[in-house]
Amino acid sequence: MPELSRFYGIVVKMYFGDHLPPHFHAEYGAQEVLLQIDTLAVIAGRLPPRATGLVMEWASLHQSELREAWEKAKNMQAPGKIEPLR
Repeated sequence: MPELSRFYGIVVKMYFGDHLPPHFHAEYGAQEVLLQIDTLAVIAGRLPPRATGLVMEWASLHQSELREAWEKAKNMQAPGKIEPLR
C-alpha cells in the first residue's frame, strides 16, 4: 500500500485498486481509520481525537490531490506523495 504522506506520527496510505467509495487510510500507532475523500466521513475504524483532527485538517487542505491519487491508484499507478501537515 503506497504511502501518501507522514506527519506527527500519522501515516496516510492508499491501496491500489481499492473498493468504493474513494477513500484513504490513516494510521497512528496500532490504530487505523478509513476516511471518504469527498466528505471526509469516517468509513471504518478510529484514531485518538487529536490524531483524527490532524488528519481531517490535512485532508481538507489536500482533497483535490487525494482525488487525483485515488484515480491513479484505482488504475494501478503510483499515487505519488502529498505534502505533510506542518
